[in-house]
Amino acid sequence: MSQSIEQAVKSKYGSVATSGLSTDHAGVRDVAEAFGYTPEQLASIPAEANMGLSCGNPTAFASLRPGETIVDLGCGGGLDVLLAAAKVGPKGKAVGIDMTPEMIELARKNASQPANGTLPENIEFHLATIDQLPLRDNSVDCLISNCVINLAPDKRAVFREMLRVLKPGGRVAVSDIALKKPLPDEIGGDLMAYVGCIAGAILIEEYERGLREAGFEAVQIVDTGKDLNAYAKVEGQNACCSPSPPRPCSSPSGGEEKGVRGLPIVHDSPAPTLHETLADLLRKYNVNDYAASVQVYAVKSA
Repeated sequence: MSQSIEQAVKSKYGSVATSGLSTDHAGVRDVAEAFGYTPEQLASIPAEANMGLSCGNPTAFASLRPGETIVDLGCGGGLDVLLAAAKVGPKGKAVGIDMTPEMIELARKNASQPANGTLPENIEFHLATIDQLPLRDNSVDCLISNCVINLAPDKRAVFREMLRVLKPGGRVAVSDIALKKPLPDEIGGDLMAYVGCIAGAILIEEYERGLREAGFEAVQIVDTGKDLNAYAKVEGQNACCSPSPPRPCSSPSGGEEKGVRGLPIVHDSPAPTLHETLADLLRKYNVNDYAASVQVYAVKSA
């Protein structure tokens, strides 16, 4: 994985985990509801599990059943893991994977609240990247994810790992951002647009082709038609599609230091606010013209 991209994602989402954003904030609640969560679902879990990072609600279309093992790729604060755990029940298991230590800490805290400080027996969290899953072959009934695969630089490696860990006949039910047409260079080459779930997204047809080449069958990618400008409901949100501003590193020659793919290497500013560059890009371009919230379905052959 590109070191500069990985570090930027870890830093930005780590700061989200400690930001205090939660369902108690009206804008964060509005974002979750805009992408398919019901007020009843949000009320059933700790408010801090929802930070306005979603682009869908995979638990709503995953058809989870009691006794199944469900894995959430990029679990954040545990929102979908907690909802899935209630569906699979005590004989099932809900597992969260995230590469950001602050998110894993927050997810464990959120999951422990109704269990007197200990994780329920049907919930696990692992600190790992989604292209190197700490899971056995053929061990998972259903994989879910919510606005995370677009952040992975090597999506084909993620797809191969997904196929490896799924049981024969296992399924994928993912919410993600995918592109309807190529992005303008100004957005596609911006690191913070990558961290903000836009520049790392791939075309819908490329997404489908990648899953099929990995070995999946019955692949479907459905544009939900959701308005991606819903993220603007969270004023000052430093999360998906509106990260807070970094400051570029200077190279020894005095110019902006570049990382892999020609993207600028950045460090967080001491007091991050809404990322001005990305905000300007989103004022100039309607992101809905280029990107979509999609539901991704796929099956591993039995």
